[in-house]
Amino acid sequence: MHEIVYTRADYEPWWMFDDWEEKIVSLQQFSSDEEAQRYLEEQKQAFGLQFANHEKRDLAFDAYWNEEEMEYCEKCEEDLQIFHSLIWLVDGVPKISF
Repeated sequence: MHEIVYTRADYEPWWMFDDWEEKIVSLQQFSSDEEAQRYLEEQKQAFGLQFANHEKRDLAFDAYWNEEEMEYCEKCEEDLQIFHSLIWLVDGVPKISF
């Protein structure tokens, strides 16, 4: 099972902190590698138009952000950058290679 997950969080997706699943905005499931890759490419193209910054790690992780999108963290008493991320999972594990 292939899943393309969109998260919105105050950290990059490759950290996958314990609460990362609470940050899920949407999740799409696919039965084939090709379907997942096609959907991911469409999403990456759309995110690329919406956000000024992008960083990629392996095949599994793409983080997008606009520098002015910050949220105040009361616990840490500072503004934190918000990242919009796409994660490709295969059977629940990040896809790091073909």
